[in-house]
Amino acid sequence: MAHIENELTGQRDQVIVRTSLIGIAANIVLAAFKAVVGLAAGSIAVVLDAVNNLSDALSSVITIVGTKLASKKPDKKHPYGYGRIEYISAAIISAIVLYAGITSFVESFKKVLHPEAADYTTVTLIILAASVLVKLVLGNYVKHTGEKVNSGSLIASGEDARNDAVLSLSVLGTALIYMFAHISLEAYVGLVIAVMIIKSGIELLTDTVDDILGKRISGDLSRELKQTISEDPLALGAYDLFLNSYGPDNLQGSVHVEVNDTVNADQIDAMSRRIQQNVLKKHGVIMTAIGIYSVNTTNDEIAELRTNVTRIVTSHDEVLQIHGFRAKTDPKHMTFDIVIDFAADRMAVLHDIQAEIADRYPEWDTAIVLDDDISD
Repeated sequence: MAHIENELTGQRDQVIVRTSLIGIAANIVLAAFKAVVGLAAGSIAVVLDAVNNLSDALSSVITIVGTKLASKKPDKKHPYGYGRIEYISAAIISAIVLYAGITSFVESFKKVLHPEAADYTTVTLIILAASVLVKLVLGNYVKHTGEKVNSGSLIASGEDARNDAVLSLSVLGTALIYMFAHISLEAYVGLVIAVMIIKSGIELLTDTVDDILGKRISGDLSRELKQTISEDPLALGAYDLFLNSYGPDNLQGSVHVEVNDTVNADQIDAMSRRIQQNVLKKHGVIMTAIGIYSVNTTNDEIAELRTNVTRIVTSHDEVLQIHGFRAKTDPKHMTFDIVIDFAADRMAVLHDIQAEIADRYPEWDTAIVLDDDISD
């Protein structure tokens, strides 16, 4: 299994590096042409467009470096690997996009205050038109590839390239307007484009920071994992699913599984191994721990108690789930977990539930575990 995983990781890294090299080559060629044309025409918009292409080439270099570092094998210091370096490289690229947007805004604003007439030629228009087409194709290709291999760095680079296509198209439009109507709009268009780039940079940076901080499990993945786990013949339900991301393709986590109290340790061991193998095979997620909730099935009094307590708890709209119910009659003790919506006053709801159960069952010692709403 480890051999297959390493092979897939190697293929992913090759795709990222190859895509980044294509981006570097394309952006260097475009930057060279635009720099020559922009300086010759005296156009700030074209020169900034060339600088933007160079920043894209730098972004691709960072993507390659980040991918290579992230693919390092786990060691004693970092037993979970170096996959999170990709999040850092994606953050650096997002910062470059943001910096390019701010720089473009400042330079365009200077041109608004001190306008200068540009001297566009047919060659200028041809190069700008070709740049729009190249950047649009490149952007779509890089972003699509990034989504396919789950690379935040490639997605950020692809989005940046598509923004550049809009930038070059706007510069081309202002050049045409100036040539035929003799109206100079490039500084104002540059301001609008700069704002768009800044907005894109902020959004990309926000997404990357969310990855670094640790964000909520996607609803689809959560439901798929729980469905796979619940399909095991001994599993009555899956709860408390918790995942840690140690890189785009390295999810590890734990889960609690409900089983009948008549299931023995040997059966639980076999079930845990089946679940780990099925989850890894179907979803590529490593389940490092599988906890067990034992459901009372042999005591009618406890079965009725569970039904009534569940009714009390679920009467509160803020409660999303109750699970892990366990009780014994000598002494009278029950425990269960509840999940309360983050939007609610969770402690107030918990205290209300505790009071209601204590009022209904004063002879019972009750322990309620408040779980976080971390998955759907």
